[in-house]
Amino acid sequence: MIKTISDIAAIAGVAKSTVSRYLNGGSVSQATRQRIEKVIKEHQYVPNTFAQSLKARKTNFIGTVVPRLDSFASSQTLMGIDEQLREANYQMLISNTSQDMKREIEAIYDFARQKVSGIILLAAQIHDDHLKAAEEINIPILLLGQENDRLHSLIHDDYHAGYAMGKHILEMGHRNIAYLGVTEKDIAVGVRRKEGFKKSLEGTACSISYYETGFKMTDAMKTASELLDEISPSIIVCATDNIALGVMKAAYLKEIAIPKQLSVTGFGGYDITEIIHPTLTTIRFFYKEAGKLAAHQIIKLVQEEQIDPVTTMEFELLMRESVDKR
Repeated sequence: MIKTISDIAAIAGVAKSTVSRYLNGGSVSQATRQRIEKVIKEHQYVPNTFAQSLKARKTNFIGTVVPRLDSFASSQTLMGIDEQLREANYQMLISNTSQDMKREIEAIYDFARQKVSGIILLAAQIHDDHLKAAEEINIPILLLGQENDRLHSLIHDDYHAGYAMGKHILEMGHRNIAYLGVTEKDIAVGVRRKEGFKKSLEGTACSISYYETGFKMTDAMKTASELLDEISPSIIVCATDNIALGVMKAAYLKEIAIPKQLSVTGFGGYDITEIIHPTLTTIRFFYKEAGKLAAHQIIKLVQEEQIDPVTTMEFELLMRESVDKR
């Protein structure tokens, strides 16, 4: 098996520089291209992509900064990014920051030192330090999941998703409502989703109580248990599916029947929500499709092509068993 481009050049009868130019996408005559491709195919040559990228003007690496790996949304998004990048002959590098903002900033600079061509940034919140880093490294950055007017952004339609969920529970007859959200530092989930929900309830005779919890199921269980000791809503609208699962567990421990005594909804559309009993009424966001589109867009930015400043993904309301009609 051949191991170097010198081997390819010797067998194909061309200069080493010609093989290098071919592998880096440079101009090579059709006849020469065919000779090189024949040698590569017959000898099953696999190029050293990293070394090849270091010599090229632009690398084929795309950095992805992700706040956590242990979530359905993150894993589906990363799968979509990876699939699309591979199709376009790019490779994904991942930096998991464990929801630490300082590590997010460090990751941006680290990727710049690794000479990535572009960065896809998944962040719960954007600070001036993010924007400063983006400006200093001078590498295309696509913000995924949040919106900022200084970065190209790809977002889920959190506002209208919240609005759609509010209208649905009103149609189901619920007027005694609790909303279990997250920190408003997260603009997409903590603010936009809640704003859309609030808007849907305007002009109605509803009793609505707002609570805040963490993203983890265990945090939601604890908050929901305390909430249910204080009030008796007919429904708890949860900002994420994980929170909804925590609420359902807390209700089970208190022997509160869902949906007969308490209805529950979520946002996300995680796979598990259609397996549990009762199945969860939720909003499905298309995370994998968003990942694919993000990869497509970052490649366009790398190639200095134009994309819209903000791209908004669609969503789907899934009406299931966890909401009873009142």
